[in-house]
Amino acid sequence: MGLIRLRNLVRSKEILLRNMSIDIGGMRIKYKDKDDTFLEKHLVAKEPFGQFKAWFDEACGRKEILEPNAMCLATVSKDGYPSARFMLCKGYGKDGFKFFTNHGSRKAIEMSANQNVAATFYWEVLNRSVRIEGYVDKLSEEESTKYFHSRPVPSQIAACASYQSTPIESRDILCERERKLEAEYMIPEKEIPKPSYWGGYIIRPRAVEFWQGQRDRLHDRIKFRKPAEGEVVDGKLLHQGDDGWVYQRLSP
Repeated sequence: MGLIRLRNLVRSKEILLRNMSIDIGGMRIKYKDKDDTFLEKHLVAKEPFGQFKAWFDEACGRKEILEPNAMCLATVSKDGYPSARFMLCKGYGKDGFKFFTNHGSRKAIEMSANQNVAATFYWEVLNRSVRIEGYVDKLSEEESTKYFHSRPVPSQIAACASYQSTPIESRDILCERERKLEAEYMIPEKEIPKPSYWGGYIIRPRAVEFWQGQRDRLHDRIKFRKPAEGEVVDGKLLHQGDDGWVYQRLSP
């Protein structure tokens, strides 16, 4: 009877899992007060990079935000299937946003077929997000090599040991590759050559949106973008920015 009861219990759980539908619609938190809005007059720059620096610096100053440079990078395959993953932004400026990865990874393969990408920074403590849409270019081999050798040695070895996104039989294989590389480079303290399959990219934005959450869900959204040919800046729905950018408020 004990075995039959156990089988029935397992069968009941399997049925429950197949039919499981968890309602989390009531999960929500309070954002900023109505008086704490993000208005056009609060912009510190009339182009996206200066505004990003102001928000990023504030995020860096909050100890609760452990990795303010974390961003979710979305790519699209040649067949139109999207994928997203978290990356660390390793530099930014008026030329764009930089990151580094394995050229054989899924993201890199997709970017080689379709240069269009999107990236999102989210700083929960500040109730702020920055959305970036644009296209990627590869960074120079010189810049990639310079950054590679600035990384901690264990990170350099990990980049050499892993053929990112390819199937692998077990973690033991990775650990064995790591041990061999450590014996070759760490004990004699030789410089680790950057793998040819590893390097950097830069996202060159076409649009950057700044989002700030509000308690009543009437969130603030101000978007910078490049104007379309012949588009008229009316000062109401569309405002003239600097360096060839325009900006507008979007409905939440």
